[in-house]
Amino acid sequence: MTTSPATDAAVSLLAELLANGVRDVVLSPGSRSQALALAAARLADDGALRLHVRIDERVAGFTALGIARETGVPAAVVCTSGTAVANLLPATMEAFHAGVPLLLLTADRPPELRGVGANQATIQPGLFDPWVRAAVDAPVPGDGDWRGLAAAAVAAAMGVADTAVVPGVAGPVHLNLPSREPLSGALSALDVHPGDAPVASAPDPVVLPRGPRTVVLAGADAGSPAEELAHAADWPLIAEVVSGARFGRRLVHGYRRLLSRDDLGGRIERVVVFGHPTLSREAARLLSRQDVEVVAVRRGGEELDLNGRSRAVAAVAVAPGEPDREWLGQWMRASAAEAVDLSEHAPDAEALASTDFAARREAVRAELDAVRRPLDRERLVDAVWRATWPHDRLVFGSSRLVRVADEVLGGKKVPVHANRGLAGIDGTIATATGIAVASQAAGAPGVTRVLLGDLAFLHDVGALLLPSGEQEPRLQVIVGNDGGGTIFDGLEVASSAPAAHLDRVFYTPHGVRLEHLALAYGWEYQRVTTRTALDQALTSPRGGRQLIEVPLAR
Repeated sequence: MTTSPATDAAVSLLAELLANGVRDVVLSPGSRSQALALAAARLADDGALRLHVRIDERVAGFTALGIARETGVPAAVVCTSGTAVANLLPATMEAFHAGVPLLLLTADRPPELRGVGANQATIQPGLFDPWVRAAVDAPVPGDGDWRGLAAAAVAAAMGVADTAVVPGVAGPVHLNLPSREPLSGALSALDVHPGDAPVASAPDPVVLPRGPRTVVLAGADAGSPAEELAHAADWPLIAEVVSGARFGRRLVHGYRRLLSRDDLGGRIERVVVFGHPTLSREAARLLSRQDVEVVAVRRGGEELDLNGRSRAVAAVAVAPGEPDREWLGQWMRASAAEAVDLSEHAPDAEALASTDFAARREAVRAELDAVRRPLDRERLVDAVWRATWPHDRLVFGSSRLVRVADEVLGGKKVPVHANRGLAGIDGTIATATGIAVASQAAGAPGVTRVLLGDLAFLHDVGALLLPSGEQEPRLQVIVGNDGGGTIFDGLEVASSAPAAHLDRVFYTPHGVRLEHLALAYGWEYQRVTTRTALDQALTSPRGGRQLIEVPLAR
């Protein structure tokens, strides 16, 4: 076989990615990217990297995003030229706003074939510029080489490059990789030495005085640092369900109602924010208040500054001193009164064993009613929350269900993911698949559960397709199906638009048979209507991919 400069460059690039900690490559098939694809396949055969193949570039992008979300290390996504590149834009935007490291390796035509009407040639350099930490239009192999590109790209994606816009803040990086024919050839010897990704040094924290009446607000991707600060400072912790910080002794239940109270939310003087809060208008109003000092720990591509005077910091700590126990006590007492208990009452053993026929009959009837009670949104989210443990992963889609979960679920320390950087409906199943394959690598235990509505499910139905030759992840997709976009019920349009227009252009009702989709894509399917059946479906010892449909009332 003839040699190819494109192949030699691809091998050197992937070897350098491995040396800098990258272990996962997601690719979609295409002609112009064949050198990268064949090099990746060879390295996967040798066990040097994990290769994930997806026919749809949008699915590929979100799968890579999910892997990077879980591992904290960039995953590389490879595609051919033309419209394939544009399909990576949604995942790139989410990665930028959420602060997730991601590497875009887009194959391209050489410069002489750009702008002259050549097939599958468009303007790829600069396509992602508003949303990437760095972008390089590489030289054509033979005119130059790709040495050093991978190391610089990983450093920029991890936020540790000398040129980092915001040191320590991760994000996507674009390497546009043009090549000339022959596009592939004999693979050169693969000299691979896997290494570790660079890690940003811990920043010096800004030390906050205890004085002002303070709450800690944890949004998406906040993680345990939010709980740790609240615990150390004895400040109330307002944690969204997607924050990964919804646990601990300072957790506030029913925070939306408490933020609306003049004697609690109205007296807040300072908010320390971790992550990206997006799930409640009450939190947005708090962060927009001119009389509140907002200190936001920077994570994503944009600073949080809804009131025009917020302060972005890299890390935060609390000064020594006595806590304001009166302030904390007011919140904790109010929180206890707001806690929601959705568990079923224990059976009335005394009545069930009674010799009084009427009493025994009523007890039996009560038990049967509990078993047969139809699921609603509150019991659905509660069942999924209770079934999930620290070795599992829980992914929320941008559906009505995540807001219900945020309102009613209590504290629990479980790994939670959600694409709330832009809170888009797209890519949820693909992201969850990436999280599943990453968290279950090397035989790790656990199940990845993704909870979403029917429209979010249908928006990403292509992600149900997985290659037969890849390891099948343990993945449960739980779809709350109310036949349309009832999330719009809570918006102004529900009271202002004509009913027919509201139904057609917002609710978008459908009659899709989800079991037929499951069959077509090779997923196990269950339709459950009661809490007992759902508990069994979630906790039964089954492997592989499960689609669980829960019909819900409009």
